[in-house]
Amino acid sequence: MADNERDYNLTEEQKAIKAKYPLLNKKYEYLDHTADVQLHAWGDTLEEAFEQCAMAMFGYMTDTGTVEPVDTVEVEAEGHDMLSLLFHFLDEWLYKFSANEFFIPREVKVLYIDRMQFKIRSIGWGEEFSLSKHPQGTEVKAITYSAMQICEDEKPEVFVIIDI
Repeated sequence: MADNERDYNLTEEQKAIKAKYPLLNKKYEYLDHTADVQLHAWGDTLEEAFEQCAMAMFGYMTDTGTVEPVDTVEVEAEGHDMLSLLFHFLDEWLYKFSANEFFIPREVKVLYIDRMQFKIRSIGWGEEFSLSKHPQGTEVKAITYSAMQICEDEKPEVFVIIDI
């Protein structure tokens, strides 16, 4: 299923919400992986590649175009190297969705990545996930380290396998 769009069979109400806001530039794709899915995200900067990876994860759970930017959530994470930083960044965002907040972002922005101390600070605009408002995709159970990559040779890109 190496494509950028998932078919969520949107209702007219969901299509109307989606039409209210400008389209966000998607720089990610889903790659097939045995029993899981691999996220491949890229950007002009490493920060953008991380942002796109977070949005790829949420885009697998719902059509993020149906999310309205009514709340703001900040996520900070730390690691011991860049791979663990990417892992913890995604894991913290997944926690915001899975825990009490059920927060689903329409957009995630990385404010900074500290490559020396392996810290990241990000912000997301979105709302509480609601089955009556947002189409249900596939639950993401966990982030994995399996085959995780951060490449910065030409354009920054990241590869992450998520457990579904």
